[in-house]
Amino acid sequence: MSNKPHFTHIADHLKQGITSGHFSVGSLLPTELELRDHYQTSRHTVRMALLELQKLGLVSRRKNVGTRVESATPQVGFQQSLASVEDLVQFGATHSRVVREVEQVQAKDGLARLLGCAEGAPWLRISSLRMESAEADLPDLPIGWTDVYVDPAYTELAALVEESPEVLVSTLIEQHYGRRVAEIVQQVQAVEVPAAMAERLQIPPGAAALQIVRRYLDADGQAIEITVTTHPADRFSLTMRLQRADARPLA
Repeated sequence: MSNKPHFTHIADHLKQGITSGHFSVGSLLPTELELRDHYQTSRHTVRMALLELQKLGLVSRRKNVGTRVESATPQVGFQQSLASVEDLVQFGATHSRVVREVEQVQAKDGLARLLGCAEGAPWLRISSLRMESAEADLPDLPIGWTDVYVDPAYTELAALVEESPEVLVSTLIEQHYGRRVAEIVQQVQAVEVPAAMAERLQIPPGAAALQIVRRYLDADGQAIEITVTTHPADRFSLTMRLQRADARPLA
């Protein structure tokens, strides 16, 4: 039987180091190789442990930077475990929105089908690029284009989104409008990028992309927010880990 620690044990140990102040906010954790040697385990196990810390909002990870401590207090809520083509990242914490368009729209034809709403339903649409940084003059290529659809009565939301580019829109809605997300339904499909969006994403028209539609629902099953994000195929991939509810070994 292996004596190597499980990734959850490593995550718990590192979490204790962060919450106790041993690893202060703003500091970098040891590198993956240093953690691998310290815990005498595999690099894969270390990465899984760091992903657990990302889910709690304790750290962020950036290529060529490392794992930075972002908070000493675990966050409660929805943390989206997404992976770029280079490394697993906590999407909301390590990427920023750059708002490009805000418009009142009616869902017709294909849009109504995509959103799963009634024909002609009114929405406030907030469209933005997802970037490595909110600084518009940085050379980073956008990793996605997101259309956020919310209740048109949320007139102040667009300004809040621009003021807080690293905060999830669902969190802003909860904080300012009191509607709490109980469930997120996610749909993923392959699409071809239309010309107007391709220009914004700096890719050829008709290029392959991954489209993710997320419906943020309240306890009554009513949509609080619907997002449609289009990611260029070569800049993004989605990773999910599925675990059996009853993981006990067979007798």
